[in-house]
Amino acid sequence: MEDKVVLIVGGTGGIGRASSDLFSRAGAKVVLAARDKSKAEEKAKELNDNGGEAYAIEVDVTDLGSVSDMAREVHDNLGEIDVLVNAFGTGLIQPLLDINPEDAKEVFDVNVYGTFLVTQTVGRYMATAKKGRVILFPGILGKAVMKNTSVYSASKYAVTGMAKALVEEYRRAEIKFSLLYLGGVATEFWDNPKVEMRVKKEAMLTPEEVAKAVYYAASQPEQSVLNEIVIQPESHQMV
Repeated sequence: MEDKVVLIVGGTGGIGRASSDLFSRAGAKVVLAARDKSKAEEKAKELNDNGGEAYAIEVDVTDLGSVSDMAREVHDNLGEIDVLVNAFGTGLIQPLLDINPEDAKEVFDVNVYGTFLVTQTVGRYMATAKKGRVILFPGILGKAVMKNTSVYSASKYAVTGMAKALVEEYRRAEIKFSLLYLGGVATEFWDNPKVEMRVKKEAMLTPEEVAKAVYYAASQPEQSVLNEIVIQPESHQMV
């Protein structure tokens, strides 16, 4: 990954932070994009203090102008974007009849529209360069549903469908897509009051374990691609 440009959107979340550690140690130029730029700057400083090359940038994934500015700034200052990690998202686990419609709209705005905007915008640069890897996180609820996840699962199934269609659309542009179907990961996702589910974080996947899968997907040989991977906590195996 030496001198590769890796853009992690959602770089202040658990998976984004853990992934940035691996990419930075491998010599990549890491860009941490997040709504809270101060948190991104803190992580970038940590990476730089440890000998890496990291940058922070503010972005609102639901705003086209913000996303466009992010992609242009990264491309103009660092060069072609080699890897896009879409590590952002928001959760909502509640019974259908209890869901505030505004909360549902936010989930679709961030998880679906945001994924569309970021992938489309960065994809334009990758298509011109005829190279690039895009890593997405439909999560296990983008593959199999569970009780009280109607809205959230719908948003994640949309990410799955979008990515599968883009594999066909961008085949000649040589853009490679990887989908990570992850079971419960011990992140701040579960601290969201809109996620009404009791969990045991100590039994979940760690962000560091997931980061290894992210790095593996991004560092495949040029002629290969990791299409999909399912990683579950031991207690939730799906075989």
